Amino acid sequence: MEKMSANTKPTYSIGTVSRMLGVSVHTLRMYEREGLIIPHKSDGNHRLYSPADVDRLNCIRRAILEEKISIAGIRRIQALIPCWDIKQCSEEDRSHCKAFRSHERGCWTYKHKKNMCAELDCRTCDVYESAIDCGNIKQRIIELAFER
Repeated sequence: MEKMSANTKPTYSIGTVSRMLGVSVHTLRMYEREGLIIPHKSDGNHRLYSPADVDRLNCIRRAILEEKISIAGIRRIQALIPCWDIKQCSEEDRSHCKAFRSHERGCWTYKHKKNMCAELDCRTCDVYESAIDCGNIKQRIIELAFER
């Protein structure tokens, strides 16, 4: 089993995170359905959140409340994360990757088939983890833009 850092260890129940953020459990489940977050699941299929997940949810909440970005807007911003560049996908992998061809949502929301990500756990992928911090997303996009 992969060793987790204190920041990625599933620690909080959905009810606890709901109280921490001042949102309903329903809202957290909706964020999951919309592909904004992938909570850990216990053996009993209960959602568990790490401190990094709470940071990610805080980023999402700030985007919604302070920046007035819709959930659809957040999904599109997440779709701009250059996963193909981060993962160094081959042209062959890109040709089979719906996330590479789409601009609707983050790559972790797609069922990967016939490419290098097919066997990977999106929850622990560096692309997904790079979206924890709102500033990270912007920085990745800027880096990619200026590399070209």
